[in-house]
Amino acid sequence: MTQAFHKFWLKITAFVVGSFGPVFFLGTHPATSEPARLTLDILGWPPDGATTFAHPDTQFLSALTGGFLLGWGVTIWVLATRVHDHAPEGVRISVLSGLLAWFFLDSAGSILSGNLSNAVFNVIVLLVAVGPLWRPARG
Repeated sequence: MTQAFHKFWLKITAFVVGSFGPVFFLGTHPATSEPARLTLDILGWPPDGATTFAHPDTQFLSALTGGFLLGWGVTIWVLATRVHDHAPEGVRISVLSGLLAWFFLDSAGSILSGNLSNAVFNVIVLLVAVGPLWRPARG
């Protein structure tokens, strides 16, 4: 794997992470909450329609989640476009470390809250987001 391909993949990672931000932001208002509600319903497989975003606490948590995810995605994008050329290995390790931290804490919380299915979905997201970043690039 080359540095150029790692840089390209970091942009895919940024999109994967950041794309969840606007979805959960929509959960902040009942009129726009369906994409967030459906996403959470699917992640808590099987979808049963029981998930709602009616409670103000859920809407607030959705706002926080959306903001963090969009911000993390933008950070990865900026690392790919502005920092990678100067410190490719440092960027790779930083993004990989963040992804692994997210994966383990999110998956543990999902399992403890009775949502094992989200931990399974997390494996898929992790594999896509990490892609070739698991190994140092050549040249």
